[in-house]
Amino acid sequence: MLRILAFLILALLTAPLSFAQQGSTPARTPPPNQPPPRSDQRSDQLPALKPRPNAPEGESSSKEVPPDLAPPQNDAKDHPESGSALQEAEDEAGLHVGDEIGGVQEFKVWNPHKAEKDVEVGDYYFKRKNYRAALSRYQEALYYKYDDAVATFRLGVCQEKLGDSGEARKAYEAYLKILPHGPFAAEAQQALGRLKSEAPETAGPAKGTVPQ
Repeated sequence: MLRILAFLILALLTAPLSFAQQGSTPARTPPPNQPPPRSDQRSDQLPALKPRPNAPEGESSSKEVPPDLAPPQNDAKDHPESGSALQEAEDEAGLHVGDEIGGVQEFKVWNPHKAEKDVEVGDYYFKRKNYRAALSRYQEALYYKYDDAVATFRLGVCQEKLGDSGEARKAYEAYLKILPHGPFAAEAQQALGRLKSEAPETAGPAKGTVPQ
């Protein structure tokens, strides 16, 4: 019994001291939540956009003005040869009318494997003297691989066989441009010499070289 009374007296004496200590210590409140950073907080460092002139009502005028793609003033006068230079560049690139540089160019198919198969079928027809069918296959091979040397040379042979000397000459010359020292270079040069000698007169189908 005495212990319980002593404990109560001690609790009553220490209670005011604990309340006094809590009252003297200021309450620490957590800092308020900070808002997330925004992209426009450093807008002073971003370049200002030029407003569009005569912007319609209700539309933001802060949109960027589209770039001016017009040539500089007096450009044609200061560079009178620019047009011919562009034409020469287009000719060297092998572009046709409508495929000008800077415009929409025609998509060209590139399939060397298909071209090789067309050459094989063309040789099959050629050996059976079906020159028109062989010619069609060689032309198709050049469609899938426009700089195929073998197809170009054999195209000229077929055209010469069919009596089209002008186109045959173009094909032989094209082959020599692709492979000046190629395996058919000597035959192409001989064919060109033969076609030039036959040029004044109307020649029928000439004897050509059978593809190997």
